[in-house]
Amino acid sequence: MNVKLRNVIIKYKHLDHSERKSKHFHASCGTECNRLTIYFGVRSLPVHSQGESQTDSKVMDNITVRQGENVFLRCAQGDIVTHTAWLNRSSILYAGEDKWSVDPRVSLVTLNREEFTIKIEDVDMTDEGPYICAVQTSSRPRTTSVHILVQVPPTIINLSKDIVVNEGSNVTLMCQASGKPEPSLTWKLLSPSVDLVSEDEYLDIPSISRQRAGTYECTAINDIATDVQTVEITVNYAPSVSEGRDVGVTLGQRGVLECEVDAVPKADFEWYRDDRRIINGLDGMEIEDAGQLSKLTFLNISEADYGNYTCIAINKLGSSNASFVLYEVIEPTSSTLVQEGSTNVLLLSSSVLEKTSSETFALPAGPGAVQDGNSGSMGTHVHTYTCLLVILLPFLLKF
Repeated sequence: MNVKLRNVIIKYKHLDHSERKSKHFHASCGTECNRLTIYFGVRSLPVHSQGESQTDSKVMDNITVRQGENVFLRCAQGDIVTHTAWLNRSSILYAGEDKWSVDPRVSLVTLNREEFTIKIEDVDMTDEGPYICAVQTSSRPRTTSVHILVQVPPTIINLSKDIVVNEGSNVTLMCQASGKPEPSLTWKLLSPSVDLVSEDEYLDIPSISRQRAGTYECTAINDIATDVQTVEITVNYAPSVSEGRDVGVTLGQRGVLECEVDAVPKADFEWYRDDRRIINGLDGMEIEDAGQLSKLTFLNISEADYGNYTCIAINKLGSSNASFVLYEVIEPTSSTLVQEGSTNVLLLSSSVLEKTSSETFALPAGPGAVQDGNSGSMGTHVHTYTCLLVILLPFLLKF
């Protein structure tokens, strides 16, 4: 007698003495495995007409579980249950207390008159699908079915490698990810930080410029989690030297000319005096390169060092140069200051003398004018004091 339950057929038959000592269940699959046949072994069964042969079927809500978690499958029993089993597709997991599954992750949790519960640990995508609890009672079989949905966090499985390109090249980055639900993908440039670049697994950058070089981040996200990985794009370009800055240095002092360049890959520097290349360490000059900066240092400036200099920066994509002028700066000395001070004093004294003389000897004339008898004497004294000031002041300034 067969009772068809969707894709499950339950068969039961009388068992002989030898069969009663073995399992109470047996499962077989059709040629296309489209249905599962379960044999229940019983000693005797009541006879029913075809109209009386019924099977109770119940469908439970889907169980959604994340990959790596545990899931519990529960099935209600009853006092009149004679046999019960949990099945997955075409295989029996548990038949009563007997474990049929060889999967160590599957275990029995509870089996009593109220419920029949098994556990599947560390759930994976292969565990997704329908599960059926088949129960045989003294009168009729019944089934409870449930579908397990496994959610998988996103994982970026295919990502472009770090790349080096020349400025002006066309660049395409690829980022592919797996997960359930299917993850969405986004691209953005991190350094320098900019707004969202793309919402696709492919990122196209036509005629890339040096400003688009940096770290690109691919983000895969779904309802479960997020996965992030990065790609580095290096853009090569020819050197560009900053405009030269002329430097003035006093004889005998230390002088430095600085040459700064912007280039990828790193540029090599060369220094020239007119058409002659400068060799590091010769003629009292040292060359020091540090990254994008080169310094030409004069340890002790001489007259021969003054003149025109050229810095050239070179990499595999080209070159650039800048010119500098090293000129002499004369520092004022103490004698120079005294001479300048004496000249100023002399000019001042002359003006004072002229003013005093005019005030002393240009007396008002005319009727009624009275001349002081000491006037001539006063003019002479003023002139004498002024001359002494002019003569002594340079000597006083030395102290």
